[in-house]
Amino acid sequence: MGLFIVNVEAALYRDGRWLIIQRGLQEKHAPGALALVGGKADYHGSEPDILEKTVRREVGEEVGLEAGQVHYVHSSSFQTDYGVHVMNIVFLCENPRGEAYAKSPEEVGQLLWMTYEETMEHPDMPPRTKESLRRAEQVRSSL
Repeated sequence: MGLFIVNVEAALYRDGRWLIIQRGLQEKHAPGALALVGGKADYHGSEPDILEKTVRREVGEEVGLEAGQVHYVHSSSFQTDYGVHVMNIVFLCENPRGEAYAKSPEEVGQLLWMTYEETMEHPDMPPRTKESLRRAEQVRSSL
């Protein structure tokens, strides 16, 4: 048993497409992999809505968008390439405001706006990311 790092991811959806990033090659975990935008929650003392604030912050820092309203999708856990345990929470962010760009090139190598079908058929899309998108699509369809 051990402790988890708390990580959030944003399933960003606009105009029939999902925003997928290729992680920067300098990233310690999964460099160059296709992924959702996201990052670790930081401790700033007692604070409400820490997960939602973290996902909004990460979206702004990594791709320059304003996430707007966020909806919980699901949670899971995994182990990083270097053995750290991570609790991962995914949020749906529909119609983010602004123009997406790799604001943090060390974290984001490339941006791809893809249809749901393209994400599911992409040979390099990790199974964990496909599952998050499958669940995000279910939440989006139910709103």
